[in-house]
Amino acid sequence: MTDMSSLPPDLPRPVDDGACDHLAGMRLPSLALPATSGAPIDLTSLPARLVVYCFPRAGEAKAATPAGWDQIPGARGCTPQSLAFRDHYDKIRALHAEVFGLSVQSPDAQAEIAQRLRLPFALLSDQGLEFARALGLPTFEAAGMTLIRRLTLIVTEGAVEKVFYPVFPPDLNAEEVIVWLLAHPRRPTVVADDA
Repeated sequence: MTDMSSLPPDLPRPVDDGACDHLAGMRLPSLALPATSGAPIDLTSLPARLVVYCFPRAGEAKAATPAGWDQIPGARGCTPQSLAFRDHYDKIRALHAEVFGLSVQSPDAQAEIAQRLRLPFALLSDQGLEFARALGLPTFEAAGMTLIRRLTLIVTEGAVEKVFYPVFPPDLNAEEVIVWLLAHPRRPTVVADDA
């Protein structure tokens, strides 16, 4: 079995094909997405700054990796990317942002992944591609599946503020996000007492 937690040294680098150029300033669609935290989550209902990293598909314990996966630019690296966001989660939260992972994998598959990787944040399932289509996210086909290309969105007050695309190498994406958040600070929203 291949170790999905590390990256081979010869992965092909994805190119910036302009497929995310339209995203800056776009408002997120109001959709309740199944989440590994339990209840569905509508990202537009959350007041915090959000880091939403979209990935093709993380390795599943009971599913084989699609043939030729490592040769598809930007496909391999979902597990290392998730592990990096796990390991940097507290730093990102300290910068007043909340993390979510998003893929087209089923809620059951994501639940297994989140538990196995010990993720402290929710994974969201866009199994029907409603979120991806509403934003016009780039996709690709592999083994008969339509998958979202790897990208990361910084969302503030329901609108896309920053897009990381293409993301490479995926295991350094969380560090890139932290650098950006440090350069673009945002204070948490404070609700005044009516007392």
